[in-house]
Amino acid sequence: MIRWMRQLRIAFGTSFLWLICLIYFTQGFRSFVWTAVSYLLKDRLKLSPSSSQFVSSVAFFPWSIKPLYGILSDCVPIKGRRRIPYLMIATVLSLFPWLILGQDSSIRSSRVPLMVFLTVQNLGSAMADVVVDAMIAEAVRFERASFAGDLQSISWMTMALGGIFGSLLGGYALANLKIENIFLLFAVLPSVQLLSCILVKENVVGSRDLHEYPTSNNSSGANGNITDLDSDSYSDKKSKTSTSRRKKNKKGGQKRSNISDKFQNHEKHGSLVSQWFGSLKMATYSLARAFRQPIIIRPMTWFFLALVTIPNLSTIMFYYQTEFLNLESSFLGTVRVVGWLGLMLGTYIYNCYLKRMKLRTILLWTHVGLSLVSLLDMILVSRANVAFGIPDKVMVLFGSALGDAINQFKFMPFMILSGQLCPPGIEGTLFALFMSINNLGSTLGSFVGAGLASALNISSGSFDDLFRGIGIQVICTFIPLAFLFLIPKQATGLSA
Repeated sequence: MIRWMRQLRIAFGTSFLWLICLIYFTQGFRSFVWTAVSYLLKDRLKLSPSSSQFVSSVAFFPWSIKPLYGILSDCVPIKGRRRIPYLMIATVLSLFPWLILGQDSSIRSSRVPLMVFLTVQNLGSAMADVVVDAMIAEAVRFERASFAGDLQSISWMTMALGGIFGSLLGGYALANLKIENIFLLFAVLPSVQLLSCILVKENVVGSRDLHEYPTSNNSSGANGNITDLDSDSYSDKKSKTSTSRRKKNKKGGQKRSNISDKFQNHEKHGSLVSQWFGSLKMATYSLARAFRQPIIIRPMTWFFLALVTIPNLSTIMFYYQTEFLNLESSFLGTVRVVGWLGLMLGTYIYNCYLKRMKLRTILLWTHVGLSLVSLLDMILVSRANVAFGIPDKVMVLFGSALGDAINQFKFMPFMILSGQLCPPGIEGTLFALFMSINNLGSTLGSFVGAGLASALNISSGSFDDLFRGIGIQVICTFIPLAFLFLIPKQATGLSA
């Protein structure tokens, strides 16, 4: 392990590795402060479950427009630099909301201002996520491509480590600290991140680099690359299909070249602003043209429908667990840790046993498994577990671990298809678009869940119809199965 870290340090530099690890640790550690936000919405603002879920859904919307940040940082350099200035802006956006919320009680006590500040904070976090992915992509492309999988692994490990520590300490902090102090305490991490940005040097790009849409923002970031799952198999598959793809896309490539030439000729004598505009226009055109391809839009449509058609009742279940079951915050922190462990277990099982199966089969049984997890919630709400002598805490812990593990069986195919369907040249931004589709689907699913809770009059202290709501969720789990024809028939975890 020490030798491996030393090799990475020699290849990329101490300051770069420190910044990457710090950013991903902070992303995982966000569970520390967002646990406090959940209790703030419930206990201080006295919001109903549906209102609380609505506020959270709006606050997380910036994660649904990640391609905009990627295109902006690619096409509009700040003082000749594409990454570090945007990373510093993102860090400031994610830092100051916590400082203000930690000091101003009037904002913490008002729903709309609180929602605005939480949205700004997520804007900064989402932008930092995109930029750091691009930095990793450029590092492995220009320096040591053989370390791509290693850099991704250390990014995922630090994020998981941050998630585990954040979940454990978040529950403990709620039991011993005021919520405003938790906000201020968390602000230490983005503050250190802002200072760390100064230590990383970035090369200045020339104006001629703006004429073409950059290809450096590829899918080798920690939230973007799936080639480490089975890089040799994917490489073989890619080499076998590249010749046929070139033949099919020869005319399309000539058209893109002509369009690119037009932009370049138009911008040759233009101002810097016109160059930026032309670069943005070319990037948007390339992204839209690639996304319109049936082989891309069909599977992405399925994954979007799989999230939108199933109402997300997680916030409602949080209210039920804290108000009806009286589960303490420290235990719920442990539940989140178990969820992280379940996610890791699901990733391990998928890589070892499922990646050679057809994706349609995996997704079919995954949704069957998700319906069974929802049935466990129905047993918990009906109190049938008490009749059999099964404690509530055991049900919650087991349901969390099982649910996150099974959800990973659906997320991994999404990652695989996303990575393999990205055409050369715009891998990073198109992959960010895929992830945004996933985030937007989750957000809309939360809106649907909030609407369902409101329609069933589920409120704080009134959970009479929660059993029926979960039953509707179980039924909705099978709706996406009717659209599995959108997934490529022969696609597996090794080939699309």
